[in-house]
This record gives sequence, structure tokens and C-alpha cells, in this order.
Amino acid sequence: MNVPASLKYADSHEWLRAETDGTVTIGITDHAQAALGDLVYIELPAVGRQLKAGEACAIVESVKAASDVYAPIAGLVVATNEALPDAPEALNADAYAAWLFRIKPADAGALAAMLDAAAYEKLIGED
Repeated sequence: MNVPASLKYADSHEWLRAETDGTVTIGITDHAQAALGDLVYIELPAVGRQLKAGEACAIVESVKAASDVYAPIAGLVVATNEALPDAPEALNADAYAAWLFRIKPADAGALAAMLDAAAYEKLIGED
């Protein structure tokens, strides 16, 4: 299972990457996409939506199941990966390249509280 050390993780299986402009890019982990199987539909949050930490804000659907994606930290949605709804299989091909949305965090320190790669690997039983 691919768990890049450069990212942070939520126990709800989202990854987070701090960007140089202060925003945070969010996607679902390789573990999550593998558990779902072949993705057929993705619904992203609207740009301008204010998210609370833990709030369901997106949907990924596979041939097996639909799953909510949660905002791991609070913030304002500033961008979405507009290509993804038309090509959901890109998430299966590379879960870390196929990001879902970017937020401007409400609390700049919130990212530090997320799991590091070692803690996430332990959570999913990959340690």
C-alpha cells in the first residue's frame, strides 16, 4: 500500500498536503480507493463552501459501494479537481495525483494534528 511520507492523513482515510500558498490539498488515500474498487462517480464540494472538520463534503462511488469523503480540517473550499468527475478512474490509477479539493484552513495549525505516514500505516495495519 502506498503511503507517502510527505503527506498527512485523517483516520477517515483522506490525505492532506500543505501548499506554498497556505491552502491544503485533500484527496482519498490509496487504501481507501483500493477498498472501494473501481470508481464510477465522484461528487465534489462547491467552491466557496465553508466546511467544518469531520463534515461529509464529497461522495465517491464504486461498482461496490458509495462512500462519503469528510473534511479532515475546517476551512473554505477554494478549488476542486474539475477533471475528476468526468474521469473517476484517475483516482484508482493514482490516488495521490488525483486530488479532490483544496481548502483555505480556518486554523493554520490544524494540519499538524493530523496523522503522519507511520501513524496512518499503523491505523490501516500496514506497519
